[in-house]
Amino acid sequence: MATPPSAPFEPFIPASVNLREFTFRAVLTGIVLGIVFGASSLYLVLKVGLTVSASIPVAVISLAMFRAWSKTGGRDATILEHNITQTAGSAGESIAFGVGVTMPAILILGFDLELTRVMLVAVLGGLLGILMMIPLRRALIVKEHGVLKYPEGTACAAVLKAGVDGVSRAAASPAAQAEMAAAEAAGLGQSPGAKIIFTGFGLGLLYKTLNVALKGWKDVPEKIFGAPFKAGSISAEISPELVGVGYIIGPYIGGIMCAGGVLSYLLLIPLIKFFGEGLPGPLAPGLIPIAEMGPGQIRSAYILYIGAGAVAAGGIISLVQALPTIWHGFKGGLRDLGWGGQVDQGPTLRTDRDISMKWVGIGIFVLIGTIMLAPSLHMNFLGALLIIAFGFLFVTVSSRLTGEIGSTSNPISGMTVATLLFTCLIFLLVGWTGGAHYVTALTIGAIVCIASSNGGTTSQDLKTGFLLGSTPKLQQYAILLGAFGSAVVLGPILLKLNDAATVYVPVAQIASAGLRTDPALLTNHESLRGPQARDDGGSYLTWHKTDAVGGPAGKYLVNAAGAAVWLVDPGINGAYDTRPDGSHVRKFDAPKATLMSYIIKGILDRKLPWALVLLGVMIAVCLQMSFIPALAFAVGVYLPLSSSSPIFIGGMIRWLVDRKLKQNPAHAKLSVDEFNAESDKSPGVLLASGYIAGGAIAGIVIAFFAGVLSDFDFAITQWSVAHNPFFEGPHSDLLSLIPFIAICGFLYLVAREKLLQPKRE
Repeated sequence: MATPPSAPFEPFIPASVNLREFTFRAVLTGIVLGIVFGASSLYLVLKVGLTVSASIPVAVISLAMFRAWSKTGGRDATILEHNITQTAGSAGESIAFGVGVTMPAILILGFDLELTRVMLVAVLGGLLGILMMIPLRRALIVKEHGVLKYPEGTACAAVLKAGVDGVSRAAASPAAQAEMAAAEAAGLGQSPGAKIIFTGFGLGLLYKTLNVALKGWKDVPEKIFGAPFKAGSISAEISPELVGVGYIIGPYIGGIMCAGGVLSYLLLIPLIKFFGEGLPGPLAPGLIPIAEMGPGQIRSAYILYIGAGAVAAGGIISLVQALPTIWHGFKGGLRDLGWGGQVDQGPTLRTDRDISMKWVGIGIFVLIGTIMLAPSLHMNFLGALLIIAFGFLFVTVSSRLTGEIGSTSNPISGMTVATLLFTCLIFLLVGWTGGAHYVTALTIGAIVCIASSNGGTTSQDLKTGFLLGSTPKLQQYAILLGAFGSAVVLGPILLKLNDAATVYVPVAQIASAGLRTDPALLTNHESLRGPQARDDGGSYLTWHKTDAVGGPAGKYLVNAAGAAVWLVDPGINGAYDTRPDGSHVRKFDAPKATLMSYIIKGILDRKLPWALVLLGVMIAVCLQMSFIPALAFAVGVYLPLSSSSPIFIGGMIRWLVDRKLKQNPAHAKLSVDEFNAESDKSPGVLLASGYIAGGAIAGIVIAFFAGVLSDFDFAITQWSVAHNPFFEGPHSDLLSLIPFIAICGFLYLVAREKLLQPKRE
């Protein structure tokens, strides 16, 4: 007998109800918040190579702002308006990550950061990612509902539901109203739900501020083992937002991710140390002997290449597995044009309306044409084809992976590495190894990186809208506007951050014999910028020195006679932090941009360690042959163990809570899907959502004020090193676990106690 079809999903606001949604105030607020979050995220990724998801923080701020505005006589915002705000605001963080991971590599490769190049890459990559994700919405968001968790998107919907206003509450579906009434009868109504979320938000904010800003305790406790297990290590970034993500995605994916980290830090790194410790000199691509390397140095020199190969192979495997679902999604999108079958009769539901596939196709065509025609991008036809191919591949992979493990742990940089690997290999095969082709390859990687990052963010936002009952078309308009607004601003900010920390080093200090070149070959004119411009207002010719003969490679300012006068040491990835007057600057390390530049030069200069990359590919293949999701495991291999271990801990807390939930007689007879749905509505998910929001906002604010409060940061660090045993000392690693255990225990207790309350008849 045929299985009856399951009932269609009913969102919080039914498709038949029309509430205010795409309003001017909602879109404008989202764009402004997106710019603010994008700027702070760009600063963070330049410093440490990572960002935090902005959707939930923007949603929380939206609730607070519109609630305060309504108390002064303004109109209450609906839940769909709040969703438009968070959708428009989420684009800034994802674009900032892509820009910060890739564009500084231009400086490392010996070229200038041109404003038009950075702005074009940000705008074109951001818009391309959104347009490529739109045809996948039906396949990934609708068809895979219940399979792909989209943790931040689900948590964001929970945040907005907790702050629902009277108008939205009255417009909610009968099922949602019955659910809210039952929750209130059981003591889990709107007020307690909001209280749980904002309690988690406050705890996450306070914890992160005390931990990172005030140096209350070590933020990454670590244990490095000695003989006979040299270089093996365990560590954890004890942050509330990562525990929250782990709780939402659950123990299965969290465990697989952490297993990849265990492979790297407790197997591969000790093996490399064991076999390489006796080597008298460096083993390429390492620059120092393995005997002198710690776990972090071994990871940077060897494991990152293995992880990149694993992520690339896992992404391809994931794409092949998803092809049937993707095809069905495209068929649904192509019906807008009347292709591939008969168009369904009757009007399309409000909650199923996308931007027309016709306009999506035209938009992609226009963007690709702009990429080819823009002189500053140095693009050609082959490069445009690679952008289309890799863009679609990794936008799809990013959207699916975001659904599995969330935006916070989505290895976009690994996908960018894979893009650069294949792009540079193709360039090498056709003989394109000149300096201009460095820029072309990096541009391809940058656009694909930003597109993949924004594609994953778009899928999270559309998941939130799917749960709430938003109109997909209006959400897509909102994130296109938000992406454009943020992308236009991030270019000037990147250049400003670089200029602020640029140091002009007198050539006499670094090359006693002097450096000279032929001034007839130089055309660009440039003057000093920043504080040092007070001492020298002259105009010079620019010289990009590519070798280390006679002096360091880099950009020089040359006088009319051809003599180099100043070395321009950039603020991003520069080597000099002291100006001639003795003043100091804080450089930006841009670790992932450094990796991108190494890959480009490594392949095009024929120096890439392909053996390490292929080892990663084989790891992914072995895992997939064992019926273990290769991509989630590969993410763990690529990420530091300190990032995946707190996610695993959050997943284990969820496992313990679900065990208790199963002991409740009211849940004993539920099917697996019904049980998972009941668990997803738990107070633990609400508190975890608050942890994510509080920790993320604190991290962004701390990053934003890091430059302004640099003296305070230095002073409090010095005090903590000298006087705080939780931050520095023989027992600091163990002592720092006390506050972390406290927030984990609180999460467990809140989830367990609320879940075990008996249902009222």
